[in-house]
Amino acid sequence: MENYKNESMVDVAFSVLTDAGSTVKFKDLYNSVCEKLELSEEERADRISNFYTNLSLDGRFVTLGENEWDLRSRQKYEKVHIDMNDVYSDIDNETTGNMDLEEYSDEERESEGIEVDEEEADDSIDYDKSREDL
Repeated sequence: MENYKNESMVDVAFSVLTDAGSTVKFKDLYNSVCEKLELSEEERADRISNFYTNLSLDGRFVTLGENEWDLRSRQKYEKVHIDMNDVYSDIDNETTGNMDLEEYSDEERESEGIEVDEEEADDSIDYDKSREDL
């Protein structure tokens, strides 16, 4: 048995996944890492969230859904690649309609078909104008 005491948890996880040769459930991966590092139950409980975060951020690993993890190098690019254009368009779609009316310019209100109540328009504050007065 190798001595893993001086290795980081993600480096041990890399060894575990390399030896496994296939995907591993997060729970099994974490338990294997903890066993190799001989962590106590208290240490296991204290370190699990940091381990998950570090595993997620380390480019050598990839989650394949259903909490299955593998080495990125063993997966096809198409399976693990995330098109950031899709992510940003999803964010744009989620935020549509989450703006206060004051955040819309007159052109945006017109293009969105938002009617402005005349009384509301009179109550609005022109922040750029008020800064000039300072």
